[in-house]
Amino acid sequence: MRFKLIVFDWDGTLMDSEARIVACVQAAFADLGERPPDRQAARNIIGLGLTDAMAELWPEADDMQRSRVADRYRSLYRKADEIPSALFPGARGLVDRLLKRGFLLALATGKSRRGLELVLDETNLADRFHATRCADEANSKPHPEMLLQLMDELGVDGMETLMVGDTEYDMRMARSAGANALAVSYGVYERERLLAQRPLDCLASLSEMHAWFERVKAP
Repeated sequence: MRFKLIVFDWDGTLMDSEARIVACVQAAFADLGERPPDRQAARNIIGLGLTDAMAELWPEADDMQRSRVADRYRSLYRKADEIPSALFPGARGLVDRLLKRGFLLALATGKSRRGLELVLDETNLADRFHATRCADEANSKPHPEMLLQLMDELGVDGMETLMVGDTEYDMRMARSAGANALAVSYGVYERERLLAQRPLDCLASLSEMHAWFERVKAP
């Protein structure tokens, strides 16, 4: 295997933010007097942009109702961000190792630009990535636009690109963009659901990912 560009998802792949996202989604509905989605439903929208997430969670509502819940979610999440989420153990070392070996690194995330810049600043990882795309700058996953834009910006094609993520949205985005996909099952989705998307592999931990990338030829 040989790739030039490694594109990571953020939430559930590099950062352990599932519990915070689920809690804020449920609280946003409850605060506005609506029935909160259950934990599994809230987990299932992780990786989507907020507009698409609200449509998935509340399909019978109109745009104004969804917008109110989305605004409340943003407010709650900003407040929760006063206590930063943690990177998964080994995530920083993996990123640094790949950078040292000469790979181009990028992020494709369902977070907003403001939200991504906040966590990159908190984790001191901003200078590790050659390019980033957020859900408020392009079509949300699984649409391939974010990945296509990253490949175009960095001058690589799909065969040279690997998308690493923890949801089927990441896998479907990679397939639609003509890129390769690597799944991780320590985030949001269980292994069987990820394998149904036919990634190159499905890894259960960051330590497995470290070992997997040692078998990948550097550019």
